[in-house]
Amino acid sequence: MEEFLIEDFIRLETQVWRALANGDADADGRMLSDDFLGVYPTGFADRTDHIGQLADGPTIATFALHDARMIAVSESAVMLSYRAEFEHRTSDVPSGMQAMYVSSLWCRRGGKWLNVFSQDTPAGLTDFEREFAHDTPRDRELHRGGATD
Repeated sequence: MEEFLIEDFIRLETQVWRALANGDADADGRMLSDDFLGVYPTGFADRTDHIGQLADGPTIATFALHDARMIAVSESAVMLSYRAEFEHRTSDVPSGMQAMYVSSLWCRRGGKWLNVFSQDTPAGLTDFEREFAHDTPRDRELHRGGATD
């Protein structure tokens, strides 16, 4: 079986998250198969639903992907699982950090890797996330010892 690099699939998954953060429905659509199925805490979603969430612009303010794991299912299918930490973009009130365990099935179709299936499972927040859940991204970076200006 072909050897797959986890970094390649993290890069693909990051493109989906960037599309959500940029409000780029076209980029989101290019990453999803026509028969995409999402299984979320709110229910099922198809490709149209996933793209449609961007009708009013970006849905994610910040995100980070952690602890990725990969299983090669076949010569043309890879399951990528990871922990996503993110904050929804809202107009008035910070949504606070959220965390999900995500599993995404990527299949090679017509020479291109497409996201065919994704399931999100809510994760408990870490102590750090609970303490600073309503801080701005810059505040969180300061608490971690990052940005200083």
